[in-house]
Amino acid sequence: MFPVEVGAVNDDYLGSIFEKYLHAKKIFKNKEVLRHSYTPKELPHRREQIENLAHILVPVLKGETPSNIFVYGKTGTGKTVTVKFVTEELKRISEKYQVPVEVIYINCEIVDTQYRVLANIVNYFRNESGFEVPLVGWPTDEVYAKLKEIIDARERFVIIVLDEIDKLVKKSGDDILYSLTRINTELSRAKVSIIGISNDLKFKEYLDARVLSSLSEEEVVFPPYDANQLKDILMQRAVVAFHEGVLDDAVVPLCAALAAREHGDARRALDLLRVAGEIAEREGASKVTERHVWSAQEKIEQDTMEEVIKTLPLHSKVLLYSIVLLDENGELPANTGDVYAVYKSLCEHIDLDPLTQRRISDLINELDMLGIINAKVVSKGRYGRTKEIRLNVTPYKVKNIYRHDIQLQPLLTISMSSQRRLV
Repeated sequence: MFPVEVGAVNDDYLGSIFEKYLHAKKIFKNKEVLRHSYTPKELPHRREQIENLAHILVPVLKGETPSNIFVYGKTGTGKTVTVKFVTEELKRISEKYQVPVEVIYINCEIVDTQYRVLANIVNYFRNESGFEVPLVGWPTDEVYAKLKEIIDARERFVIIVLDEIDKLVKKSGDDILYSLTRINTELSRAKVSIIGISNDLKFKEYLDARVLSSLSEEEVVFPPYDANQLKDILMQRAVVAFHEGVLDDAVVPLCAALAAREHGDARRALDLLRVAGEIAEREGASKVTERHVWSAQEKIEQDTMEEVIKTLPLHSKVLLYSIVLLDENGELPANTGDVYAVYKSLCEHIDLDPLTQRRISDLINELDMLGIINAKVVSKGRYGRTKEIRLNVTPYKVKNIYRHDIQLQPLLTISMSSQRRLV
């Protein structure tokens, strides 16, 4: 009897939870329009960039090969959504004029090696060719030969969009660009054009001279949005995303103003508006208010910092943990020498060869730029200048992240007495 009663209570309890959320006031009408992946039918404040891209790509409709294009701008300036908007329109018009056009979109943050880029392009045509390249295992030259064979099977224009191209080149070199920019000399029927999208305005500095000479590219630069432009973008999406009357008048302007401080990042503005709506919906509130926006700001900053820490290189993670230990022992602010002493001891603890103190000083500066720590140079009078290092995140947050990292789990076993010996 007892287990049955517990089950019944649990069923009632769970049922009431779902009933509560099911019958709560609906905030969202279509949340998907607030996602980064959504391509709207109109793009406010990007007419100039749209027309530039269209002008460069229009030769396709005349049967001519367009120039390669490089699109630059900071995160959240509308680069990806504008390129997708223009290439989708190009495909639509090309069908009208019976010009065969294929657009292949590749995110190089995920597809980050030459082999995987080539394999993804080949596999785009799998339905047509009946052939698929495995994502590992073939010689790269063989994949490239298969790519040429499949693309050149008939007359067509193939536009390859490489988003976050700077990350691909920094990790795997520029051989892929060299191959793709010269591929037209090896094709007899098809023509290939590249659109590279980069957050790094100095991206071309990473390219070899032979690649630069074969690019023949045109550049389209995307400036950051200001607060009024971000407000227009949010209002356009909000009409579709939310039920009528659920947004307080101050919500959209506040989201726009906060994102404008983040270098005019439209992605940040959309995230703020979406997360504010989610928080309001979770609370069962009838309206999204400024309070929900501030809560969203705090949540996004926490989530962003967590992601930054998770993706740090191993030595930076060990360095950060040495600062955590110093903080827990009340030894902050500390100087570079103090931090380095603890870092070296931690490296011994996990059998890792330590970097030099000079290199660690560089990593301290990087952590400072990421906002994880604060490294301030202060004057000590006749004793010269020193760097005072403080922690900008809680030790608990760092430890919680490291609990899921097999390489760093041994650090969590160090006792307080061990920490004092390290320091």
